[in-house]
Amino acid sequence: MPDGRYQPLDPRSLQGLAHPLRMRLLTALRQDGPATASRLAARLGETTGATSYHLRRLAAHGFVVDDPERGTGRERWWQASAEGTSIDDTLLGDPDPAVRGAADLFLQEVASQHAREVAGWLASSHGWSEEWRHGADLSDFTLRLTPARARRLKDELHALIESYREPEPAPGAEGTAQVRLHLHAFPRTPEGSPSAAGSPPRTAGNSPSADPPPGG
Repeated sequence: MPDGRYQPLDPRSLQGLAHPLRMRLLTALRQDGPATASRLAARLGETTGATSYHLRRLAAHGFVVDDPERGTGRERWWQASAEGTSIDDTLLGDPDPAVRGAADLFLQEVASQHAREVAGWLASSHGWSEEWRHGADLSDFTLRLTPARARRLKDELHALIESYREPEPAPGAEGTAQVRLHLHAFPRTPEGSPSAAGSPPRTAGNSPSADPPPGG
C-alpha cells in the first residue's frame, strides 16, 4: 500500500522511469546506498557515460537526488529519493498508448528483476551459513479466493511484512543481512494465463524510454 516511503508514478514520471537500466540504477541506489556514476557503471557492467545520462534523467523526474554529505567538486554522488515506487493499475489502461506501453514494460522489468534475484540466490546460497539457508524460502501456493478475500490476504501479508521493520537493526549490525521478499499474487485461468482484471495500486521498490538514451 503506497505511503510516504513510496513515490507514486504518474504518466510523465512512469515514462521517465520505464527503462531497464534506469530501473536497475534506482534499485542499486535503494538497496546499496549512495554511489557515483562510475561506481554504478562498474557494478552493473555499463559505461560511465550511460549511467551518468540515465542518472540525470532519473533526477529530472525526482527519483534520485544529490547526496550532500558525499558530493565533491570532482565526483557527484547520487542517492534514491524514496524507498520504493508505487504504480496504480489505471496507468495500464491510460488513453495514451505510450503510457500503457511504459506501464507494461515497467511491470515486466520488475518481474525480470525478481527472477534475476532468485537466480542469484540459488547460485550463491552455498556460500551462506546453514542458518541462513534454513531461513530462506522458495515456495508457491494455489488458493481459491474471491477478489475481496484476495485483497484481504494481500493487505494482511503487507501488514505482516511491515511489522518486521520495527525495530529494524542498523545496517551492518552483526548477524543481519538484507532479506528480499517477492510477493506475487494473481488470478489465473485454467490455461494458466493471469487475468486481465484490475486490482489496487501496487508497490515496487521498479517501455520504451520517453527520451532515447545514448548507448544504453
